[in-house]
Amino acid sequence: MKELTSYNRVAGYLNKVFDLLNAEFFEGTLSRPTITIQSTPRAYGHFSLREDTWVSKLGGTHEINIGAGTLARPIEEVAATLLHEMVHYYNFENGVQDCSRGNTYHNKKFKAAAEAHGLTVTHSDKYGWSHTAPGEALLDFVLENGLTDILINRNEFAGFQVTGTGTHSGTGTTPPPRPSSTRKYICPCCGNSVRATKAVNIACLDCNERMVLADGN
Repeated sequence: MKELTSYNRVAGYLNKVFDLLNAEFFEGTLSRPTITIQSTPRAYGHFSLREDTWVSKLGGTHEINIGAGTLARPIEEVAATLLHEMVHYYNFENGVQDCSRGNTYHNKKFKAAAEAHGLTVTHSDKYGWSHTAPGEALLDFVLENGLTDILINRNEFAGFQVTGTGTHSGTGTTPPPRPSSTRKYICPCCGNSVRATKAVNIACLDCNERMVLADGN
């Protein structure tokens, strides 16, 4: 795969990742929205509640936006943002109101749905269960599908900081990004696994075997 260094290529890639996430976590039940890359200085992303946010002769679609200034995070973090917004989409389609206070406060219904779809969730006093991060299922998904980091990012204004607020809210404040995508190593003898953020030599102390990098990495 060519490196993701152009806007047009990244736009297509996000649609591909949406389709893969849809198949893996939602059984393909979500129709593809219009996925945009726009500056959202106060959020990682958003989901539009209007079904006609984008219109064409074929009809209308919702919008999922990924913040242009946040693209160069490790791919598992970008995938978690996209999945976060897809959970909002899934809840909307199933008549579940997962936010209040002008769609900024994430309630326990959002938490339950997010945790059931590959995310881990922590609480914010102001924005509820809004802080999401990739869970084990999503990390495995990233590895199994060989997803790669996006190597382009909008140069946002000085002092830019993602805080996770905004009309639709995004994944919220999270720990500092890891320096690179995670790699999964598996012992060929007992199947024990471990993750690392860079290429390393790892041995299984149970089997005295060298652990090998999982396929796709």
